[in-house]
Amino acid sequence: MAPTNASVEDGKFRDMEKDTIELNGKQHMTTDYGIKISDPDHWLRVGNNSNTGPSLLEDQIAREKIMRFDHERIPERVVHARGTGAFGTFKLFESASDVTTAGVLTDTSRTTPLFLRFSTVQGSKGSADTVRDVRGFAVKMYTEEGNWDIVGNNIPVFFIQDAIKFPDIIHSVKPEPHNEVPQGQSAHNNFWDFVYMHSETTHMNYWQMSDRAIPRSYRMMQGFGVNTYSLINSEGKRHFVKFHFKPELGVHSLVWDEALKICGQDPDFHRKDLISAIEAGQFPRWKFGLQVLPEEKKDDFDFDPLDATKVWPEELIPIRYIGEMELNRNVDEFFPQTEQAAFCTSHIVPGIDFSDDPLLQGRNFSYFDTQISRLGPNWEELPVNRPVCPYMNLVNRDGAMKHRITKGTVNYWPNRFEANPPAKPEQGGFTSYPERTQGIKARLLSDKFAEHYNQAQVFYNSLSQIEKMHMAKAFSFELDHCDDPVVYKRMAERIATVSLELAQTVATNVGADTPTKALKANKGETAKGLSQLEYMPEKPTIATRRIAILIADGFDYASYNTMKEALTAQNAFVFTIGAQRQGVKSETGEKVVPDHFFSGMRSTLFDAVFVPGGKHIESLAKNGVAKFWITESFAHLKPIAGINEAVPFIGRQIGLDEVHVAASGTTVTESYGVVTGHGNGSALKVSNVGPDSKGLAEQFVWHVSRHRNWQRELDGLSDLVAA
Repeated sequence: MAPTNASVEDGKFRDMEKDTIELNGKQHMTTDYGIKISDPDHWLRVGNNSNTGPSLLEDQIAREKIMRFDHERIPERVVHARGTGAFGTFKLFESASDVTTAGVLTDTSRTTPLFLRFSTVQGSKGSADTVRDVRGFAVKMYTEEGNWDIVGNNIPVFFIQDAIKFPDIIHSVKPEPHNEVPQGQSAHNNFWDFVYMHSETTHMNYWQMSDRAIPRSYRMMQGFGVNTYSLINSEGKRHFVKFHFKPELGVHSLVWDEALKICGQDPDFHRKDLISAIEAGQFPRWKFGLQVLPEEKKDDFDFDPLDATKVWPEELIPIRYIGEMELNRNVDEFFPQTEQAAFCTSHIVPGIDFSDDPLLQGRNFSYFDTQISRLGPNWEELPVNRPVCPYMNLVNRDGAMKHRITKGTVNYWPNRFEANPPAKPEQGGFTSYPERTQGIKARLLSDKFAEHYNQAQVFYNSLSQIEKMHMAKAFSFELDHCDDPVVYKRMAERIATVSLELAQTVATNVGADTPTKALKANKGETAKGLSQLEYMPEKPTIATRRIAILIADGFDYASYNTMKEALTAQNAFVFTIGAQRQGVKSETGEKVVPDHFFSGMRSTLFDAVFVPGGKHIESLAKNGVAKFWITESFAHLKPIAGINEAVPFIGRQIGLDEVHVAASGTTVTESYGVVTGHGNGSALKVSNVGPDSKGLAEQFVWHVSRHRNWQRELDGLSDLVAA
C-alpha cells in the first residue's frame, strides 16, 4: 500500500493567522516545553531567609530562560539589515494574459495576500531610518501557485552590472575595516574610491545623490524590480519585463538638514510613520505596472535591456499599470514576521521566468544562500515565508529547525509507490523557457554594457532646478567627508563626464581642482518619469500628513479648534504642541492637553505648522523653542499658517513680515507657502482645495498637499533664515 505523504496542511490553503498566539492575560506562564511556571523571578538556590546561597544548576526553568535569551539573536542581514514591514493584498484590475500565464497577473477575480519589507542598505539594525541611502522594496506575494518574490529598491538601477562585484560594492560602502566607521553612511573614502574605479556605478550614483535617497516616508517611495525578468504567455512567446510600483500619495523626500536632525531626534521615524498610518486606517497603496519588451526587440536600443545599471526609457517602453497593492495590517510581532521574513530573487511562479541579466543570475544564488546562513536550511518553512497554497517537497528533509512532519516511507523520486510525482506543465508544473543560446565560454559582457554615462546625463538633465541644487549639495557633503585628496579630486573629474557645471560647483566646495572641460559632451537629452516632482498625487491630499498646532496659555480656542477639525476632516494627523503637557488654557477658559510640549517634539518631525491667534502670542514670542519651530519650518520649506495675532509673530520669525504676511485687516495673504490672514472661524473652513483656493485654511491645505515650497530655497530665503 502506498504511504501517505501528506501533512495536515495539504489540500487546503494555510491560514495566515494559524501560528499567532494571542496574549489574553488568562493563560498561565509556561516553559517552552509546556509546564506551568510558579515563580519566574527567582533562581532555585540553597539558602534561607537570612542567607542567600549558591544558585543550583538543576533549575531547568531558569536555565531555559537564560539560555533561550542568550540565543535570541540570529545573524544580521549583511545588507538591508535596518527595516520594517507590513502585510497587505494585491488586486489585479487588468489581465496581462497576452504576455504571461501567471495566475497572479491574469486572474482579476483574485485577491493575493502579500508581505512587504522596506529597508535601508548600508546601516546595521541599530542605524537610523533617514540616512542617505538606497531603500529596499521587497514584496512577497503568497499566490495560489506558490510564493513570488519581487526583490527591489526605490531606485530603478543598480551600482554594478555583474553579480561577481557585489561583495566589493558592499565592502566599500560598509564601515571601513580598520575602525568600523562610518555607520549608515556612504560619505567616506572607500565608497567613493570604488565609485571612481567602477565607472558603471555613475548612473546609480546620481540617483543616490538625488532626493530619492532621503524619502519622506516609505509610503511615498516608488518601488522598482531593478532586474529584468521574463514573462511567458500561453503560446510560449517571451517578453522581457521590469516591475514598477507607483505610490498613491506621490513621491516625496525630506530635505538634507531635516534628515540629519531626524536621525538623532527620532531614528525610527520611517518605521513609526508606516505603523501609525496603517493603525489609523490610512492604508498606503501603490499602482503596479509592467514594462514589457518583446524578445525580438531586445537589440533595438543603444543599451542592453539586461544591464541593471540602465533604465528602460518610458518613451520607448511605456509602463502598463494593471493592478494595485495595499498595505493594511501591521505585524503582530516583529521578530518572527519581519526579521525572519526572507526573500529570494529565484522565487518565481509559472508564467514568470528569469533572463540573462548577469546581476540577476548571481542574485539567484546569493539570496538563497544567505537565507540558509541567516535562518538555516528550513527557512522557507517559517510561517512568514511559507506558501499559502498546498505544498509538498518529497526530497528536502531534515536539517536544523525542521518544522514540518511528513509521513511516509520514502523520501526520494522516483519511488516504487509513485508517491508525490512531479507535475506536468498542463498540471501547473513550472517549466523554464526553452531559450536557444550559443557562444564562447569567457568572462565577458556584451559590448553595449561598456557605455556608462549616457543615462546618467539624461537623468541629471531631467531633474528640476531644485533637484539639481540638492544633488550638488549631496555630492559636496559626501566628498567633504572624504579626507583622502586622491578620492575627492578624482571624483570631481568624474562628475564632469555628466555635467561640467555640477563638477565645478562640487570641486569648489570640497577643495578639488576645478574642472575646465567636460569629459563627455552633454547633448541635453531628457526623459519623463525621472524627476520625482512629476509624481504628485492625482488629487490634492493631505491624508496622513503630520501637522502641528502651537499653543500656549491664552490661545484663541475658536481658531484652534476650527482649524484642527478642518485638517482632521482631510485625514491629516494633527498634533497639538503646547507650552506644557499638563494642560493649556485658552483665553476663554477651555483646557486642552497637548500631545507634546515644545521641547519634547521638534518641527523636523512634522510636515506643516499652524499658529492660532490669541493672547498666547506674547508667551510664544518669549519662548526660544517655539520661535525656532517657525524658523526651522521655514528653512525646511514647509507650509506655515497663522491667523490674527499670530500673523506678526510668524513674520518676525521668518524675517519677511512687511512683504510676505497679511497686513492688519487683510483676509488672506500667501507668499512662499506662508499663509496668513485675519478674520473669524469662517476663514478656517475647507470646501474647495486647489491652486485657486480663496480661504486661509483652503490655501494652507493646498500648500501642504504640494509637500514643500521649493521656491524659498531657489530664491535663497530658506538659507537666509537657517543662517
